[in-house]
Amino acid sequence: MVEVNSRSTLTPGEVAARAGVAVSALHFYEREGLISSTRTAGNQRRYRRDVLRRLAFVRVAQRVGIPLARVRDELSRLPDERTPSRRDWQRLSAAWRDELEERIRRLEQLRDDFTSCIGCGCLSLRQCALANPGDALGGHGPGPRLLEENSRS
Repeated sequence: MVEVNSRSTLTPGEVAARAGVAVSALHFYEREGLISSTRTAGNQRRYRRDVLRRLAFVRVAQRVGIPLARVRDELSRLPDERTPSRRDWQRLSAAWRDELEERIRRLEQLRDDFTSCIGCGCLSLRQCALANPGDALGGHGPGPRLLEENSRS
């Protein structure tokens, strides 16, 4: 147990209120190694004030779809668990940009295919770009091949 100065640290409730997350989310982030706390003599958690910037970093990365494991890996590379700086964010956002662009491209493709799929009502697997891209099942004869194959399993 480390005795902490109450002026330099925040309680879980204070951090949660300022970061806009539930206290349970703080505990989750801590278990995942994204943030850390110290304990008072009474075994109560206390967070350094810079945890707020670290939480903002985590939440922004989450919003754009970066998996928490990748966020944790990047944060673990920072010396002494320091808070990510503007330069850190620029480096990471540049590295993640290609991945985000690819994800956007796949989502747009899914959206476009999904729209045409709704038109067929999934009654025609020949035309369904989601279930049967390129009519790969057309050579197996008429009918709902995927449903027949799944029912045999």
